[in-house]
Amino acid sequence: MRTFIAIELPKEVRDTLSQLQEELKKTKADVKWVSPENIHLTLKFLGERNEKKINQIAQILEEIAKDKISFTTSISNIGAFPKIDFPRVLWVGIDKGDKEIKEIVKELEEKIARLGIPKEDKPFSSHITLGRTRSTLNRQELVQGLNTLSENFPKETSLEFSITKLTFFKSTLTPGGPIYETLKEIILKTI
Repeated sequence: MRTFIAIELPKEVRDTLSQLQEELKKTKADVKWVSPENIHLTLKFLGERNEKKINQIAQILEEIAKDKISFTTSISNIGAFPKIDFPRVLWVGIDKGDKEIKEIVKELEEKIARLGIPKEDKPFSSHITLGRTRSTLNRQELVQGLNTLSENFPKETSLEFSITKLTFFKSTLTPGGPIYETLKEIILKTI
């Protein structure tokens, strides 16, 4: 089954990010948008895994979570990979809490690699994907929209939230988009 590990976002944060998507949709760029209910922060995409590996990964998550204390994070900006002038992946970045997220990911990578699942080639960047471009249609308009939103990023809106758990997801691809199902929620320690 196709799986990944992520941090779920509170509904009010997903709603705010959905509003950013709506602003960018006005550019009429050819973008495959992440549906608002599926917006999350991916920590590790695992691909197709069998039941035995899934159980081993769940144990690793439990092991990692027992030493991690819940923390606060915040969304700080909007941008694109590989760069804003040539957007392929549209995202919002993490400010506060970035260090803690990267520590979790580093430990995940190390421990999951022992199961024969390769580490990522690129350094981890804490971000939440909003959409992916499918073509260059209206790219200049999209770049302008990204730049405008970046300059006027909603500072007045609280995009701060607590991270209290890690979620292990199953992802089923359908013509209407992926359907995510929670396999396991791993609660972080509280102070």
